[in-house]
Amino acid sequence: MKKRDKIIYWIATVWLALGMTSTGIVQIIKMKEEADMMTRLGYPLYFLTIIGAWKILGVIAILIPKSPLLKEWAYAGFIFVMSGAVFSHLASGDGAKDFFGPVLLIILTIVSWYFRPEDRKVISVVQ
Repeated sequence: MKKRDKIIYWIATVWLALGMTSTGIVQIIKMKEEADMMTRLGYPLYFLTIIGAWKILGVIAILIPKSPLLKEWAYAGFIFVMSGAVFSHLASGDGAKDFFGPVLLIILTIVSWYFRPEDRKVISVVQ
């Protein structure tokens, strides 16, 4: 792996981990602003706990060494949750400021996934 790629991977991964951890904590503690937003979007408040816990578990999965299949699932989960957030904000008529965060996290997820080292990739053997 090139040094440039490794730097890109770690910058994207650290920012992704920080973003997912911070929003996950805010969701788990059901911060008032987050709870109000979920109610406005039409989701039950228990979704905050579920999504917040998944985000934190996903961060752990992408940061621990090995377990490439688990990492693939974590990256996929991040894409599912964040694209769901973008579409929920769009469907409710929210402005760009409301889906900027989820779009940024989608971009960081894609960059982190794309530049991940070989030992963090699932190796497919076709016979």
